[in-house]
Amino acid sequence: MSDEKSMPNRPLAALRAMLDAIDRDTLQLLARRMAIVGEIAAFKREKSIRIRDLNRERQVLGDRTRRAQRLGLPTGVVESVWRLILLASRDRQAALRTEIPLDIESRVVAIIGGEGAMGQCLARLFGDLGHAVMVADRNTELTPIEAAKAADVVVISVPIRETQHVIQTVGPHIRPDALLMDVTSLKEMPMRAMLEATRASVVGTHPMFGPGVHTFQDQRVVVCAGRGDEWLSWVREGFAARGLVVTEATPEEHDRVMSVVQVLNHFHTQVLGLALSRLGVDIQQTLAFTSPVYLLEAYVTGRHFAQSPDLYGPIEMLNPRGQEVTNTFQQAAAELADILKSSDQERFDGVFDEVRSFFGEFTEEALDQSRFLIDRLVELTAGRRSV
Repeated sequence: MSDEKSMPNRPLAALRAMLDAIDRDTLQLLARRMAIVGEIAAFKREKSIRIRDLNRERQVLGDRTRRAQRLGLPTGVVESVWRLILLASRDRQAALRTEIPLDIESRVVAIIGGEGAMGQCLARLFGDLGHAVMVADRNTELTPIEAAKAADVVVISVPIRETQHVIQTVGPHIRPDALLMDVTSLKEMPMRAMLEATRASVVGTHPMFGPGVHTFQDQRVVVCAGRGDEWLSWVREGFAARGLVVTEATPEEHDRVMSVVQVLNHFHTQVLGLALSRLGVDIQQTLAFTSPVYLLEAYVTGRHFAQSPDLYGPIEMLNPRGQEVTNTFQQAAAELADILKSSDQERFDGVFDEVRSFFGEFTEEALDQSRFLIDRLVELTAGRRSV
């Protein structure tokens, strides 16, 4: 007798109820797992062990995917699920203040511009670290100058075009034993302004994430030394304790790299969006024919233009190397356009070879990681289309 004939003919509602029961059991197991993560967090905190253990993560992912393969499960999906579980575990440990020293001294942190989205995000970050947070903004009863006088740490979180003026306003009122820091997307200008405006210690920072992040775990932040080694260490250790990845740079190095990471990237996205808007093809029509890569580009472009031009304009216009980057982009675009116009496959191949050589081994990583992202994107959009 075949397996098909031996299987009972169970109704769909019963089968779905069975799945619901299994899912509830799965949630119970995840809750048990997270409880053990809490115990691990307490052990790590007592022994001063870092939250993230890459060797352990590689072992876990390798073991789970091998077990999935033996069970006939899709290894890529299982790996994706466990990466999320590991991320949730790290975030849970961070929320339990695992890497924050037991004897940490609580500081008074004033966030100038604290009612803005990034200011609120920073208030949450410093609050998680056990510090007392004051917020001063245009409409708060507490003024920026009053906050600057009272705080141990003064954080400038205002729009780029206002940064220098705010620094010059509050800088003279900060105690010499305190810290002045900023979170601006440019670093040369605010660092000069801070060092000139105050006798306090100075550290420049640039969080490489927006205020809408769901977790601080593994988010990047750039730190630029200004004045005062003790406060510099305090900033480094605090960010690391909350799960951030700290990259140190000089203000000049930061702005040079940001001319690529931000200016070139944003300029490319804006050119793509502007070209799409002028080609006369409805965006929804293109999505009916979309490839996963085009959909990813469309999401990035749509996300970009959903935000304020006041955010992106100063980043691109005020970077000291912005003009150099946009000129290079225009030259590259003109060269490629000429190659396509002339149907010169040999020159086209030459450009491919040049860029492939520039990326080197990163091309293999890009293939692997983008394949993972594309698979998840296809799953997401398939689910949305079926709703």
